[in-house]
Amino acid sequence: MSETIQAIRGMSDVLPAEALRWEQFEQTVREWLRDYGYRNIRMPIVEKTELFVRSIGEVTDIVEKEMYTFVDQLNGESLTLRPEGTASCVRAVLQHNLLYSGPQRLFYTGPMFRHERPQKGRYRQFHQVGVEALGFPGPDVDAEHMVMCARLWPRLGLDGIELEINTLGSAECRARYRARLVNYLESRIDELDEDSKRRLHSNPLRVLDSKNPAMQAIIEAAPRLYDDLDEESLRHFEQLQSILRALDVSFTINARLVRGLDYYNHTVFEWTTGRLGAQAAVCAGGRYDGLIAQLGGKPAPGCGFAMGVERLLALQEESKVPVVDPHPLDAYVVHAGASTELFAWHVADRLRERGLAMLLHCGGGSLKSQMRKADASGARFAIVVGESEAANEQVGVKPLRELAEQMTVSVQSAGDVLLAARQQTR
Repeated sequence: MSETIQAIRGMSDVLPAEALRWEQFEQTVREWLRDYGYRNIRMPIVEKTELFVRSIGEVTDIVEKEMYTFVDQLNGESLTLRPEGTASCVRAVLQHNLLYSGPQRLFYTGPMFRHERPQKGRYRQFHQVGVEALGFPGPDVDAEHMVMCARLWPRLGLDGIELEINTLGSAECRARYRARLVNYLESRIDELDEDSKRRLHSNPLRVLDSKNPAMQAIIEAAPRLYDDLDEESLRHFEQLQSILRALDVSFTINARLVRGLDYYNHTVFEWTTGRLGAQAAVCAGGRYDGLIAQLGGKPAPGCGFAMGVERLLALQEESKVPVVDPHPLDAYVVHAGASTELFAWHVADRLRERGLAMLLHCGGGSLKSQMRKADASGARFAIVVGESEAANEQVGVKPLRELAEQMTVSVQSAGDVLLAARQQTR
């Protein structure tokens, strides 16, 4: 007997019982995004490798180490499974000229792929909800994204998620700071790890993003970008803070927060928790005003964020947030007797046409065994079709979750009973 094939390490199945939590989460998030006027956009999973090299940055962990890249056998083109969604979203906006009609508020959901060592909260295939606001230059949209998240956490039943913010300033500010940072790091080059030495001249800000414990004292003593900010950058950051304070959104300024992608400028932020071990960030983003031009479009501002679905679901489980089936069964249809099966099909179809969720028993078996399955299904009622009911075009309606007698009624009346019961539970 051959060995069964297993899923790829770091790419997990979501089984039906787990999927209920995913569905509940997704429904909450869709309603939340609708409340803020964001519209759905869906991009392909596979993109040209060049898209991510140009946007994320060639000297980043993602591009250097983590992307799933392969050569298309038909045309020799280098392709990559998307490691994040912002570059794909901006590419789609440019390709389809969406900014022609004005600024856009967009969101997307789906799998991303990074080839890294799997651990709790960090997988090779992981899922994100991404939110992008394109064409908005001011700090008001930066603040909107943070306020949105602050209002989402209670909807998801979560607390203890804290906001950290920082500013990277304009491109000119970063250039001045870069020179000071390089001078400082060169003065301590013998203490740098190999990754930091490699990035010293190609991308020195990435050194500040190092998670190596041996680097933390060096990073803490490094020059602060805040000292190189111009008036416009300071004003943008101060206005952002004013809005957050006015809306009672608590935050901490983290001067070492730089994010791991090259396209950010001005505002960057992370929502973090101490309840998931090493994977503290559950949501992060910022402003990327140069990315649209970098990808070949007419210069336009942008701002966005992404949240890790698996990490937020893990936090819900840790917080014991209850799972409620967003689409519970209204009834399980059982049938017994040679003449009942086709009528049972007819009954289930008619009730589904009224918007009711019906599970029709398949596979035969005695009425007693079918009723056991009806009870195990979680449905509130069983619809019973026997030979006498079928002959009279009626059904039995039997409550499964409360002490009440079975009633025999028309199919139309059965639908009325189920709809009234559903309304009572809302």
